[in-house]
Amino acid sequence: MQALRTAATGMSAQQLNVEVISNNIANMNTVAFKRQRAEFQDLLYQTLEQPGAQSSDQGTIVPTGVQIGAGVKAGSVYRIATQGSFTRTDNKFDLAIDGRGYFQVLLPSGETAFTRAGNLAINDQGQLVTQNGYAVQPGITIPNDATDVSISLSGQVQVTQPGQAEQAVVGNLELATFMNEGGLSAQGANLLMETAASGPPITGIPGTQGIGQLMQGYTEASNVDAVSEITALIVAQRAYEMNSKVISTADNMLGVANQVKS
Repeated sequence: MQALRTAATGMSAQQLNVEVISNNIANMNTVAFKRQRAEFQDLLYQTLEQPGAQSSDQGTIVPTGVQIGAGVKAGSVYRIATQGSFTRTDNKFDLAIDGRGYFQVLLPSGETAFTRAGNLAINDQGQLVTQNGYAVQPGITIPNDATDVSISLSGQVQVTQPGQAEQAVVGNLELATFMNEGGLSAQGANLLMETAASGPPITGIPGTQGIGQLMQGYTEASNVDAVSEITALIVAQRAYEMNSKVISTADNMLGVANQVKS
C-alpha cells in the first residue's frame, strides 16, 4: 500500500514545517532576526503508463499516461531578508541598518561572521563589540575620556572629548553585502557565515553602492509577523492531521483486504 509511505512523508514534511514556524515564533523578539520558510518538493513518480506513448498501430498516443507520486521531501529552508521595523532605544551604541548590509564581526577563531543585530556595546578596552564580546570590523576604539559618541548615516564614528572644540573621528564602520543572502549559514547568536552559495562579501561605506545607512539609537526588530505564523501553524497542523487520516484509511483498507475469503 503505497499510500502508507506517501502519507508518512507528508507527516514528516509537516513536522519540519512546524519546527521552522516554531523557531520563527520563538525569535519574535530577537534583534534583527529574519524569519524562515520551509519549501518542499514532490518525490520521484512511478510511471505505470508513459505520457505520449503510442497506443495503437494508427499512431494514436496516450494523452496523459499514469504516474503515481511517492510523496514529498524538504527542498530548502529559505531565509526571508525583508526589513524589520525600527525600535528606538536612545542608546548611543545601538545601530540599525536601513537597507541592505551586515555588520562584520571578528570571531575568536579569526574568522569573520556577519550580523544585522546592531545592539552593540564597548568592552573594557573601549572596543565596539557585539553582545558576546566579539569585535566589530573595522575595529573601533572609543577613548576613555570621551563624553559623547556620534555615528553618522555613513558609519563615521566621532567622539567628543574634554577641552576639544570639535569632535574627533575615531573610525568608520563598513557593511558587507552578498549576491545571495539566503545562502549564508546561520551559526546562532545572531551570526551568519559566508558559504559558496552566498558568494564572497562585498564591503563598502554605508549609504554607497546600494548599501544601507546606519541609524544611531535604534535597533532593527525581527521581521516575524505573529498573525502570519499562527495561520501557517494552523495550516501545517491540519495538513499533518490529513496525512495521518490517510494512514488510518490505508490501514483500514488493508484490514478489509486481509478479511477477504476465497
